[in-house]
Amino acid sequence: MTQESKPQGSTQSSTQRAYLDLRSAIIMGKIPPGERLKVETLKEVLSTGASPVREALSLLTSDQLVERIDQRGFRVAQTNRAQFQEILNLRCELEDMALRQSISTGDRDWEDALVLAHHHMTRTDRSDTTAFEERHKEFHMALLKACNSPILLRFCGQLYDLNVRYRYLAGTSKSYGLRDVAAEHRAILDAAVQRQVDKASELLMEHYRKTGEFLAELIS
Repeated sequence: MTQESKPQGSTQSSTQRAYLDLRSAIIMGKIPPGERLKVETLKEVLSTGASPVREALSLLTSDQLVERIDQRGFRVAQTNRAQFQEILNLRCELEDMALRQSISTGDRDWEDALVLAHHHMTRTDRSDTTAFEERHKEFHMALLKACNSPILLRFCGQLYDLNVRYRYLAGTSKSYGLRDVAAEHRAILDAAVQRQVDKASELLMEHYRKTGEFLAELIS
């Protein structure tokens, strides 16, 4: 490895780490909406240089999780009811399409992978938010994976990430604890593996819309 290529790889690695750490903190609500993201502060928090932090913030801007507020400043993207409704509407429309195709065309390998993804999610401690969120997304994407449309899957994955912030916000609702999310996941899984297309779609859409009900008391 040359002296020139080594720092380049190091910078890329540092940027990726900074991106993933910041992304996780934002979507899980550890950094609240609207908070100013100062490069000098993030350098210390992430133990990296200014260049990887700026590059990570630019990537997060493309993900619509961070906003530029001037030529040199950034802040966590704001949340609002209208944006959540747009995300919800798009998720329901696109995932309904993907789920129906996936159940219709999914083979035994798809079914086995879906059951395994659900098993891994249920065995993951919810208090380990990073690990649980990875397993949770894997389950939801496994439902759709056999739709045979990489572009559609990518859009669904992006909408999932945008929605996570709202799910964590909804979780602060006083009544959210009454929701049996595990039972909702199980019902969706059962309908999918039994190839009950309409029922699986109805349960998945209801699963998403319930988040909006809890958000109603928190954001305008």
